[in-house]
Amino acid sequence: MTSGPQTIARPSQTEHSPYYSRYVSLVPETDIFTTLQKQAEDMESLRGLSDEEACFRYAPDKWSIKQVLGHVMDTERIFAYRALRIARADQTPLAGFEQDDYVRNGPFERVSMTELMNEYVAIRNATVSLFRHLSPEAWSRRGLANNNEVTVRALLYIIAGHERHHRQILKEKYFPAMATASR
Repeated sequence: MTSGPQTIARPSQTEHSPYYSRYVSLVPETDIFTTLQKQAEDMESLRGLSDEEACFRYAPDKWSIKQVLGHVMDTERIFAYRALRIARADQTPLAGFEQDDYVRNGPFERVSMTELMNEYVAIRNATVSLFRHLSPEAWSRRGLANNNEVTVRALLYIIAGHERHHRQILKEKYFPAMATASR
């Protein structure tokens, strides 16, 4: 089977709702597949956290590190599913989802960090495989998700930008607060 293009053009502002510009803008690289691979390598650092450390919250009303990882995984699954449907020219409008409900009802706190990381790797590998094998015409297909028009290409950039956004929050808020709390 022939792989899809390795370098995917950055989506224009017309390919997604304005809300997602904040995620797309976090992906300055031109090779999105290299970005996805590097993100997976960077995320591996979480594997070193104990289950107790991974349940850390920097404030009482914030998600734990495990829940942040679970949210990233759930979102990647949903956005990859949206991309699959749109890439296959399915014009059925796709529903949105409430992230807080997904986290609240997810199993993340009771699953070991090792298992969560294994699941993350499996999801990322599936995402990359899906997108690598798309036909050239699939990249610009448009569909309706959460009442907003979006292209397949934009969904891939949103996935990468969304992960980068949450990884930044972990670095800026969770890890410094965790270090302070352990003193």
